[in-house]
Amino acid sequence: MATIKDVAKAAGVSVSTASYAINGSSKISEATRARVLEAARQLNYQKNGLATDLKRSSTKTIALILNDLSGPYYSELIRGVQETALESGYDLIACSSFGGKESTAIKFLREKRVDGVIVSAHNLHDEPIVESARRSFPVVVLDRLLKGEHIYNVLVDNEQGGYMATEHLIRCGCKHISYISGASNSYDHKLRFQGYMRALTDYGLEYSPKMNISGKFTIEGGYMATKLLIAQRSLPDGIFYANDEMAVGGLKAFEEAGIRVPDDISIVGFDDIFLAEHVNPALTTIRQPKYEAGALAAHLIMKLLDEQELEHEYMLPTELIVRRSTRVR
Repeated sequence: MATIKDVAKAAGVSVSTASYAINGSSKISEATRARVLEAARQLNYQKNGLATDLKRSSTKTIALILNDLSGPYYSELIRGVQETALESGYDLIACSSFGGKESTAIKFLREKRVDGVIVSAHNLHDEPIVESARRSFPVVVLDRLLKGEHIYNVLVDNEQGGYMATEHLIRCGCKHISYISGASNSYDHKLRFQGYMRALTDYGLEYSPKMNISGKFTIEGGYMATKLLIAQRSLPDGIFYANDEMAVGGLKAFEEAGIRVPDDISIVGFDDIFLAEHVNPALTTIRQPKYEAGALAAHLIMKLLDEQELEHEYMLPTELIVRRSTRVR
């Protein structure tokens, strides 16, 4: 089967000129176009639909870029994206941002191997996201606020969620409330901490930096942070964990230390992952709409690919879910 290179050689032109001629570009003369088309006819050249200008042809696929493909938080988010995409006839590829500049995520962004991208990865820098976004290649970002002409943001009210978590502990009678934080570069963590601080201020409670320990958003991190808090010998009467996974790790540390939840200390998590309802005691937490965020992000991609004009920011609410890890004192 003849290739575009064969046509260019037979017509005595460059490959780019041959491509211009075959695709009807006005950048070349009619005489050159006629010579290229005649060579293509003689060679029985057929355009390869899969290889022709992949950046402009639809792949009917969108990509979801995650910080980590493991962990209980992402399952509902992925389901929301996947079900909405499938309803519109699109496939979904999920990939991790692990690997930095060599990651699959960066390749999808720079090479535009899909029709659009949803990004939920706090460790992916802003620059490649902003640089890749186009009208024909829309990008929807979760978990951060990113400005750009063709970038759209689906946000969760993390600040209000942090406030509700801390206020609930205060209403349970807690006066010394610790905050177990996530990754320092996480947009979610920063807003949840702001909500925590606002609640302390509104209720006239003191903030102590030694009560703020990083748990890195992982079960192991929450376990180690709680062990460190216990070792300080000045245990608070309430803890707000910036996500449920850290709170689960904290429950294990308290059990090992003989500290009873909620009799000795009340704790609140954030996310309302599946596990939150099934640990002992069941975890009071802030529910965020994971499925809804994924579904909305995919819905926006579909509308943008249909060239509809949309708002650039969408805010989803959070909800306090009270279970047995907190009690009125």
